[in-house]
Amino acid sequence: MKGTPLLVLAGTVAGFVGVLSFHTRPASSTALPASGAQPGGARSGHSAASPTSVPATPTAASGAVRSAMGSSVQFGYGVLSVKVTVHGTRITDVSVPAIQTAEPTSQQINAQAIPMLRSEVLSAQNARINGISGATYTSEAYVQSLQAALDKLHVK
Repeated sequence: MKGTPLLVLAGTVAGFVGVLSFHTRPASSTALPASGAQPGGARSGHSAASPTSVPATPTAASGAVRSAMGSSVQFGYGVLSVKVTVHGTRITDVSVPAIQTAEPTSQQINAQAIPMLRSEVLSAQNARINGISGATYTSEAYVQSLQAALDKLHVK
């Protein structure tokens, strides 16, 4: 019984060290295609600091196919940017051509969540979608970048 406080202190210190060392791996850049395929060997050539966009014309009624890249958004476990393609005012495609994550677990979560978010956007036809449980930070960053891309395209 005399050693119990020492064990509690040692366990607390070990837990504290474990928490502090949790996110120590360098971020890696992985591209997730619009189809939702698992990230593997494909690496994105896009830098999260310099997203590109196709010039958006304000004539959305023309029915032209246009696309724009949303701003890079930093979230709890990395950085992502969303590319949206519209035909007139209808969202026809959404992809995440540039994503950086801090750890393999985040890559796995994102590989599952991003196709689900894409499906939500294509159904809703706007950025007012439900987030994915277990991927809250990713969902919030996705919506923020998506809305920035839609704003560039003058689509509500």
